[in-house]
Amino acid sequence: MSGYTTLKVWHRAMDLAAGVYDVARQLPKAEQFGMTSQLQRAVASVPANIAEGYQRGSRKDYARFIAIARGSLAETETFLLLAVRVGHLEQSVVTPSLSLADEVSRMLTQLKRRLDAPPARS
Repeated sequence: MSGYTTLKVWHRAMDLAAGVYDVARQLPKAEQFGMTSQLQRAVASVPANIAEGYQRGSRKDYARFIAIARGSLAETETFLLLAVRVGHLEQSVVTPSLSLADEVSRMLTQLKRRLDAPPARS
């Protein structure tokens, strides 16, 4: 396995993706090609962009992919909140995913700040 698999943020993003896939299974069948598909793509993009950015080889590229992961995370949260708002899911079903998304968001923000800062000199 590659180095990104050692990152705690990648593992938490994978946990989030697995949990959201479980939640998405509870959406109505009529949403299979709409909200369900969009939600799954958005959440899968979070750990995928963390991994891709890590492998890019430059801090600038890595930071850009972390920013993309943050955007996908916001998209995931929005779809979860929308599913509640339109009555497809109960708030209690999405709350654990939203809590984990908040944790991942804080981790991504911290990582992005470190990547954007000038590298420490030895």
